[in-house]
Amino acid sequence: MLHSSDLPPGLDERIATDGTTTVRYATADKLADSLPGADALLVWDFTIGDVVRDSWASVDALRWVHTASAGVDRLIFDEMRASDIMITNSRGVFDTAMAEYVLGLVLAYAKDLPRTLRQQDRGEWRHRETETIGDKTAVVVGGGPIGARTAELLRAVGMRVHLVGRRARPGVLAAEELTGLLGDTDYLVLAAPLTEQTRGMVNADLLGRLPGHARVINVGRGPLIVEKDLVAALEAGTVAGAALDVFETEPLPADSRLWTLPNVIVSPHMSGDVIGWRQSLVGLFADNLTRYRNGEPLRNVVDKNHGYVRDTSPQGAR
Repeated sequence: MLHSSDLPPGLDERIATDGTTTVRYATADKLADSLPGADALLVWDFTIGDVVRDSWASVDALRWVHTASAGVDRLIFDEMRASDIMITNSRGVFDTAMAEYVLGLVLAYAKDLPRTLRQQDRGEWRHRETETIGDKTAVVVGGGPIGARTAELLRAVGMRVHLVGRRARPGVLAAEELTGLLGDTDYLVLAAPLTEQTRGMVNADLLGRLPGHARVINVGRGPLIVEKDLVAALEAGTVAGAALDVFETEPLPADSRLWTLPNVIVSPHMSGDVIGWRQSLVGLFADNLTRYRNGEPLRNVVDKNHGYVRDTSPQGAR
């Protein structure tokens, strides 16, 4: 069962069956009509909003939902949480791509590349000095594989990095320690899932604890940040810049102040989308589908009470 607005590359070949399995393709407006009798659902288009919740009344045999994204916040609602339906995600596909994107943003700020490009467009020749990153401190919020890979790359270029997760474990600080780190932070990087605990975590109070030269980078989920508070801090100059790949509302509305602030880098939710990413997503789903058919443990099973995969060990299909 696939929910999608377009056909993923190579999917038909990877899920070829012996004729005993029916595969239905549905767009958002047809999902409710396609769900009755379906026991598995692939959510290919992760920008679908609340369509699964809105189609919940049509669910009668569903046992497993797989999403072609790392985040699962749009799939976890009260009825889903209370059910015995298993959710798996695409954890592991985007780690390196997103970490490289964050490193690129750090370098773009340190080397003042946005201003260089603006001045090039205007034909302006203005010499200036830029920053080094080897003596800078980054706080990476999100103790999962994306955050861990990001921390690894930032350390590789000489940065001091604190990795913060929900709970303390080797190499990861507990969320309660975040506020104590902010005063010495040059780059605050958000790579956390969206949960009840993380929604709105970057608010006026937290932003006020950052030094004035700090930059905020968000590749996690838009609602991690209270957007109006960030805009206010940027306009007041109490935060030096923000590089945002995700937003409270996507696409970012044309009248958003974020488009025009000179110290903001806006990208359209693309930090993990490198050449070949769709094939990797299809490969992960195809492997899990084989496991599901064979009654074997699935990869990337999400803890629905926490909103993310708590470990990497496969869990049994039910």
